[in-house]
Amino acid sequence: MNNCECKIIISRKVQEGKQGEFDLLIKKMRRLASRQPGHVVGETLFSVDDAGERIVITTWRSLKDWQAWLKCRDRIKVQKKIDGLLKEPTKYEIFENNY
Repeated sequence: MNNCECKIIISRKVQEGKQGEFDLLIKKMRRLASRQPGHVVGETLFSVDDAGERIVITTWRSLKDWQAWLKCRDRIKVQKKIDGLLKEPTKYEIFENNY
């Protein structure tokens, strides 16, 4: 992958009854990401069909910026808390615009 803008699709399935706690942590994660160099924009989507399914779509200036965010200590701390609320591990998919 080269150094063009990338989008990350993050899928999570939250345990029943843990959605409120999860949503507070996701807001904290988004605040932290917004201050990270290279972060462009992010949004969180809630499934209409599954109350526990959340998708985050986040855009980064480059793959290197995203990778630096993955290693951020504050992000890792919040992610560990999020992990405790999930039915299965977080899934990350990386896409880039080559056009």
